[in-house]
Amino acid sequence: MKARNTDYEARVRKYLERQNFMHHIHFHLDHIAPGETSGRLKVEDIHKQQKGLVHGGVIATLADIVAGFSAYTLVAADQNVVTGEIKISFLRPAKGEELYARGYVLKSGKKINFCEAEVWSIEDQERVLVAKASTSMITI
Repeated sequence: MKARNTDYEARVRKYLERQNFMHHIHFHLDHIAPGETSGRLKVEDIHKQQKGLVHGGVIATLADIVAGFSAYTLVAADQNVVTGEIKISFLRPAKGEELYARGYVLKSGKKINFCEAEVWSIEDQERVLVAKASTSMITI
């Protein structure tokens, strides 16, 4: 994938500084490349629901974030992206001590980027795939 803005990483990092929601849930991006991002979340009590499982809303949020930032790395400096559609498939409950989320652009266009995301639970040093998402990110 080719970024339309060569300063995409600094642009994403600057956006992250003012992204209050990500700070609130303690999610951090650790990989930013053209058309791909990933990050980690240490699971805390605020992320859990019954039986200590990670809440589905947290998992869906992580998928949306990494897919959105993956698309954001490809748009021009004067453009942004918003989620047009997202479909989440939950494969199994997340019960690990950390979540890893990876998003990537499948097809990039001028107005729409089609993306996918995967969310993994880190359980006893092993990654367990807990959700997959398909998204369309709209350029604005």
